[in-house]
Amino acid sequence: MQNKDHWEKVYATKAPDSVSWFQPHADMSMRLIRSSGLGRDAAIIDVGGGASTLVDDLLNDDYTHVTVLDLSAAALAESRRRVGVHGASVTWVEADITRATFEPQSIDLWHDRAVFHFLTTAEDRATYVRQVLRALKPGGHVIMATFGSNGPTQCSGLPVMRYAPDQLHAEFGESFTMLAHEEQVHHTPFGTEQQFIYCMCRKQPT
Repeated sequence: MQNKDHWEKVYATKAPDSVSWFQPHADMSMRLIRSSGLGRDAAIIDVGGGASTLVDDLLNDDYTHVTVLDLSAAALAESRRRVGVHGASVTWVEADITRATFEPQSIDLWHDRAVFHFLTTAEDRATYVRQVLRALKPGGHVIMATFGSNGPTQCSGLPVMRYAPDQLHAEFGESFTMLAHEEQVHHTPFGTEQQFIYCMCRKQPT
């Protein structure tokens, strides 16, 4: 289970563009989403997408069935304020991903940048993977971005896990086929560098 009070404090006390994970645009994520071949009406969820600009990029690219889930009400409120009337079609969900409720096989693409690496117990990670298995349609895609093997050991004062692509794939298991993985050097707003890895997997069609 994640620490809701911690994240509410972060987003209540810091500007969205001053946190280490801020991106003006989610270019890598968008490129991978487009490469999935899914149509603009695909059901996409951005887990931990609170104040992320991915929702802006998806709406600007005419994706019409977007859900943004985050633990922090303050983060979600920031995105809703930023996208304004353009966000009328977005489903906004305030929830802990390990406890959220999903309709079975309702999602075409599951995106997560920088939530999974905060799950430091095997139990929470297993619960998360079960959520993906339940919610994702057969043949659906998962795009995961976490700190790489040489990434930070902490973020926002919390411990994190670090992964090589094969290690991240192993967390999800044989139900998922690895399609692609890439490394990104993320430049934080305060001038440091962080190694991220992005992995795109597909859920087995049966």
